Amino acid sequence: MTFRYARHTNQLKAIKQFYVDVIGLEILGGFENHDGYDGVFLGVKGENWHLEFTISEDRCKHSFDEDDLVAFYPETEEAYTALSKRIEKHNIQKIKAKNPYWNQNGIVITDPDGFIVVVCNLKFT
Repeated sequence: MTFRYARHTNQLKAIKQFYVDVIGLEILGGFENHDGYDGVFLGVKGENWHLEFTISEDRCKHSFDEDDLVAFYPETEEAYTALSKRIEKHNIQKIKAKNPYWNQNGIVITDPDGFIVVVCNLKFT
């Protein structure tokens, strides 16, 4: 089974930059003016998942709460450290998650749409 998480955004360029430059995902593909939508697929080549972000003339109004998040698990301590340094380099503010588990086991930040992103340090411990 392949997993795709799709989300509409009002700021595709900023979202793409965040997930590529900060999180370290790759651009796997994309499309322009498909029935009024532009989009990008982001992920890791060879994996069975990816994120899709779209934009159109329709403005989105996201509704989410403090427990809605996406978590990334770097495979090695080196990868975790590199991602942590990119977060600092891009001056991404760390936040405190509602669920203390995420604060104890990773770095909690938000993407340009305000969605919570956790970079976990559990995979290699």
